[in-house]
Amino acid sequence: MKNIAISRRYAQALILIGQEDGKTDTYRDELSGLAALINRETELNETICNPLYASEQRRMVLQEVLKRLKLTKVMTSFAVLLFDKGRFGFLESIDECFQKLADELKGIAHASVVAAVELSDDAVKKIQASLSKLTGKDVVLDIEHDPGLIGGVVTKIGDLVLDGSIRTQIQNMRESFKRGENV
Repeated sequence: MKNIAISRRYAQALILIGQEDGKTDTYRDELSGLAALINRETELNETICNPLYASEQRRMVLQEVLKRLKLTKVMTSFAVLLFDKGRFGFLESIDECFQKLADELKGIAHASVVAAVELSDDAVKKIQASLSKLTGKDVVLDIEHDPGLIGGVVTKIGDLVLDGSIRTQIQNMRESFKRGENV
C-alpha cells in the first residue's frame, strides 16, 4: 500500500507540471516509453537499481539512457529525481498511476468486464454505452472470460461492481435458503 501512495504522489506531481505547461500528453508518452524500456531491458533495470554498483556510476548510466531517448527536460529531470530519491524502482507503478490520472483529466474511465462466454461486438458496445451513460465519461473496456461464472457478466468500474453472474445469483439463493427465506 505504501508503494501505491508513493507512486501516486510522484504521478500527481508530474500531472500538475503537465497541466501547467500543457504537455501532459507528451509526458504520458515519454513516461510510458521509459517504463516499458526499463521493464523490457532487465539488465538495464538491474544496473540502474542495483545498490552494489556505485550510485554515481548508476546515475551516469541512467543519464546516458535518458540522453539517447531524447526526452523533454522535465521528463529527464523527473527520472533523475526518482533515481536520486531512491524511487526509480517505482517507475512502472508511477506510470500506471500517471496513466489513470491523465485519463481522468480527459474524461476517460476504465472498466473491467468478466464474462462467462465470448461477448459479441454488439454486446460490448451496449455495455460500453451503458457505462458511459452511467459515469458520464468515455469508457474503455478490458474484457476477460471466466467460464466459472456459468453465465452473465461482472463489471467493475472504479469502486463500483455490477455483478450479474449466474454464479453469484446461485450463491445468493443458497444463502437465502440457509436463512430460511423464500426465494
